Amino acid sequence: MKAPDFDYHRAETLEAALALMAEEDAFALAGGQSLMPMMNLRLTAPEALVDLNAVDGLAGVRIEDQRLTIGAMTRYAALEASGEVAEHAPLVSTALPYIAHPAIRNRGTIGGSCALADPAAEMPALLLALGAEVHLQNVKGARSVAADEFFLGLYETAREDDELVVAIQLPVASKRQRIGFHEITRRHGDYAMAGCAIVATEDLSEVRIAFFAVSDRAVRARAAEAALAGTSGGKAELENAVAALSEIDFAGDMNASTHTKRHLAGVALRRAWAEVMA
Repeated sequence: MKAPDFDYHRAETLEAALALMAEEDAFALAGGQSLMPMMNLRLTAPEALVDLNAVDGLAGVRIEDQRLTIGAMTRYAALEASGEVAEHAPLVSTALPYIAHPAIRNRGTIGGSCALADPAAEMPALLLALGAEVHLQNVKGARSVAADEFFLGLYETAREDDELVVAIQLPVASKRQRIGFHEITRRHGDYAMAGCAIVATEDLSEVRIAFFAVSDRAVRARAAEAALAGTSGGKAELENAVAALSEIDFAGDMNASTHTKRHLAGVALRRAWAEVMA
């Protein structure tokens, strides 16, 4: 199928892009790896596209005040090649090879994935596990939203229609941070059937667990976190955490029923936790 008719604007500056977003019923075009197929399938029909690929300053990785700031137009391939990401956000580096295929990672952007909020995408769950902040901007000004408050539902976020995601900010990882990541797919590169990302302190006094592909959005598993935080992280505590996953509002899809999603979430948690404890 072909996309419905739309106006196309190639913004040269952030200010121009924000002005266009304020004037029209427009979608931002970043990597286009999800947006263009959705338009071709007539799942969405924006009146206009604002292409961000010529806008300077929206890509790149830098360290600021013990925070890792990643420009929204930074492509996954650039994150994979970044020594700063590998050193200061090892969970992201660990998960990146599981995101789709190299051709997709060459075009897909961190900001695009965050703004789309696909429940089966890895990046929103990584941001939840890491306690990230999403930086937004429109013609009226800028604001930051914690990842915990950003992902609201199926393809729904706290971003207003005239706002652009301009950056993602992550806390710099400590040298002794523990991480775990596991996703279950039919084939490598497919959308996950269930996935789990974990960040913990060395002594397990703090644990953050996020799931993707099991509900209508990326979700924190707070009861499971509480079952593991401050413990030795042994088998009994882990099984308590798996039982606590009942707090999640699981949602079935074309790949698996709600019951199967619940089971797969437990499998993903056990395997991710094994990496945390390794």
